[in-house]
Amino acid sequence: MFLFIGGSEIIIILFFIIVFFGANKIPSLARSAGKVIREIQDASDDVRKEIQKNSSDIKDDFDIKK
Repeated sequence: MFLFIGGSEIIIILFFIIVFFGANKIPSLARSAGKVIREIQDASDDVRKEIQKNSSDIKDDFDIKK
């Protein structure tokens, strides 16, 4: 999705962010975005661990039956 965004487009986007939100709110917006990204990563790690645990339990069940 972001593969086709060049340097000039990023500068324009940053300019509009500064205009709309102001320079004072940008750090709090970045902090909030970082927290959201961290929560998403933690949730995906939990899901990944749960899937691995369940798949190893299933594998163990099949190994015992053989």
